[in-house]
Amino acid sequence: MESVTLTGLLKKTASIFHDRRAISVAGKFDLTHGQLNELVDHAASHLLAAGVGLGDTVALTFPNTIEFVIMFLAVIRCKATAAPLNSGYTSEEFEFYLSDSESKLLLTPLEGNKSAQAAASKLNIPHVTAMLPSPNSKIILSSSTASSLEQVSRISNDPEDVALFLHTSGTTSRPKGVPLTQLNLASSVKNIMSVYRLSQSDSTVIVLPLFHVHGLLAGLLSSLGAGAAVVLPAAGRFSASTFWADMNKYGATWYTAVPTIHQIILDRHLSKPEPSYPKLRFIRSCSASLAPSILERLEEFFGAPVLEAYAMTEASHLMASNPLSQDGPHKAGSVGKPVGQEMAILDENGMVQKEGLSGEVCIRGPNVTKGYKKNPEANKQAFKFGWFHTGDIGYMDSDGYLHLVGRIKELINRGGEKISPIEVDAVLMAHPNVDQAVAFGVPDDKYGEEINCAVVPREGVEITAGEVTEFCKKNLASFKVPKRVFIADNLPKTASGKIQRRIVAEHFLAKVSTAKVPKFGA
Repeated sequence: MESVTLTGLLKKTASIFHDRRAISVAGKFDLTHGQLNELVDHAASHLLAAGVGLGDTVALTFPNTIEFVIMFLAVIRCKATAAPLNSGYTSEEFEFYLSDSESKLLLTPLEGNKSAQAAASKLNIPHVTAMLPSPNSKIILSSSTASSLEQVSRISNDPEDVALFLHTSGTTSRPKGVPLTQLNLASSVKNIMSVYRLSQSDSTVIVLPLFHVHGLLAGLLSSLGAGAAVVLPAAGRFSASTFWADMNKYGATWYTAVPTIHQIILDRHLSKPEPSYPKLRFIRSCSASLAPSILERLEEFFGAPVLEAYAMTEASHLMASNPLSQDGPHKAGSVGKPVGQEMAILDENGMVQKEGLSGEVCIRGPNVTKGYKKNPEANKQAFKFGWFHTGDIGYMDSDGYLHLVGRIKELINRGGEKISPIEVDAVLMAHPNVDQAVAFGVPDDKYGEEINCAVVPREGVEITAGEVTEFCKKNLASFKVPKRVFIADNLPKTASGKIQRRIVAEHFLAKVSTAKVPKFGA
């Protein structure tokens, strides 16, 4: 059935809302749903002519541009798998992600990406650029060959086609690859459309990167699926100085963001308020815990309910959300009710916990991945008792709302960016003058959590915090670089001699503040 594929859903929407605005590039041009569909099919024909097809993975590294949207949808239209990557990665990081995803092609903007291209060249992966010169033209690929739209029309996208491949950082030594099917994505889009009652009357500004499920699924694809409209900022990324101008100009009715962005928007309002604000149906917050005080201020200043949600890559984003006002109360400190999937709180023996009792949050449904790529050990841990195990600890209250109270995983949640401390450890330990090192999360007003690390130099040598920072900058994406480096003679250990991050974090934080290590990061 076409209705259970993302491409089928978007084609149906393009037919019904053919002449309605789908995407605006702020201050430049608009595309209707019909125009977008035609551009996607044309781009898909060129990819097919280039040999891209079923089972091939195509890596894309772009800012939030119209070219990314078209090429992402074109890749999955070809029954291939799209693997969006952060354009800020180092060449070493690109090499890992391109290799692990088994990418057959790298797509970039016309200006390219030196780090990505260097990695692709090393792995003998072809590089192709994509550009849309004007709204009335077709997308131009740097390696275009003769193509046929008829070939695209003969393609039937299946629910089980793997459409999206992303990596999720884990507490294991390497990020885990998450394949998501057409069915997974369509199910999630329908869940998001349903809980927020998205329709052709809605409009939003995309503020989050489209290489993550939050921006991609909740912001972009759910809007397109509903016949609604999205605005891509002219800069290709979030800008506090243009956000409200874009929201007003394009009649935005809602937006979704991580707490860090909400804080920036609040700060901007307090320092330089706009003459007027659009009337919003709701504001959505996800990917990290939103402080109740921030929620209250957002509601007070912008006159709309703030709905906190709970999501993860393995669930194709949405798992739970606070409802719209007409569908029930929204509770500060809760991430709401399950949406479109089963959810249970299980103890370590797989027994369902009663309301009010904590256990591991587990889910199952058509939006959930079937398993990590080539990672049987991770799959064994994640899929038990017939459920997918999130690694988060929480409880259900008497109204069926989920409250997250802790986490099993050791991920550092920096403004919604989930960072594996083991990955940072590995880079620190690669420094020739480092004997021991451990990275850990600390509370941070802006990002929720920030990365710090403690380093013990090799005997007989000296090392400065600045040297460690510079080394990290060369080997890690900027958001993974520790903000503070502690140089120490030794690291605190447990009675059995093990180094535990929480103990290390408490030890070094005690030296600089009375802050407590956070219990929770969703």
